[in-house]
Amino acid sequence: MYSTKIAGVGKYVPERIVTNKELATMVDTSDEWITERTGIKQRHWFEPGKDTTSNMGVKAARKAMENANVTKDDIDFIVFATLSPDYIFPGCGVLAQKELGMDTIGALDIRNQCSGFIYGLSVADQFIKTGMYKNILLICSEVQSNTFDLSDEGRSMAVIFGDGAGALVLQRSEDDSKIINTKMHSQGEYAEELILAEPSTNHSKRIKDDILTDNGIWPYMNGRNVFRNAVVRMTEVINESLTAANMTKKELDLVIPHQANLRISQAVQKKFELEDDKIFNNIQNYGNTTAASIPIALCDALEQGKIKKGDVLCFCAFGSGFTWGSALIKW
Repeated sequence: MYSTKIAGVGKYVPERIVTNKELATMVDTSDEWITERTGIKQRHWFEPGKDTTSNMGVKAARKAMENANVTKDDIDFIVFATLSPDYIFPGCGVLAQKELGMDTIGALDIRNQCSGFIYGLSVADQFIKTGMYKNILLICSEVQSNTFDLSDEGRSMAVIFGDGAGALVLQRSEDDSKIINTKMHSQGEYAEELILAEPSTNHSKRIKDDILTDNGIWPYMNGRNVFRNAVVRMTEVINESLTAANMTKKELDLVIPHQANLRISQAVQKKFELEDDKIFNNIQNYGNTTAASIPIALCDALEQGKIKKGDVLCFCAFGSGFTWGSALIKW
């Protein structure tokens, strides 16, 4: 049985920065209102005609491959996690494979929303552990700014999310650096608590005649229930990873949670009694970039010198489904 390490990371965010002040000119909100409830100060929005989910992912992937000192010919497989693919089908994995000029390697798309990075990381880890592949490219990318209801009614969702991409090169490890474990869970009874319902194959016509006046075309979130479950489940799954590794919270050097809401991260920090330098947050600069949030945060943490060789990291995420998961890493 082999071990898997993170050999390289990369990120890409669109050039356009939308501050809370600018957003307040579009909907009835304010910098104070958004900051107090989410911790977000700004987010990046894609440029139509320039940025797409797949090409943003490719830009992040190229940086990750350069960082890992590998070429496109070294990559054996692609895993692409997103809730906002370019098309209903085919998935973004094959679009990335084409744009990167790779050989006819396999490409797998993951649709686990905010938990997509953890699920994708776990899938890639299994492929490498079993010896099937040596180098896997994990891409997480989202275009969400064109998905939300920019009206006063939709402001609670519209202020939270942003666009961006992060990517990792996962590689067979030849030293102590490794993914120690990954844990994944779901609870489908809450599937409709965080949902984008339309268009749907449940109807005789997928695109209904009244779809533009149907609120189902806008994402819906039961914010209180999501918040409560996120704190409980992320806390549980971090403990699960630590218990499986026979480790304690004192051995954690850094926790990088999914950047959903600063208050969720702070609640998790409080549960574990973590010092400020033991948890990394960058939601204030990007908003919630869903599947891309943890890899973008990992890039920023590395750029800021927050991670060193031998550190023990924990990633954790919670999102629509409900799905949640964790990954324990020896850097």
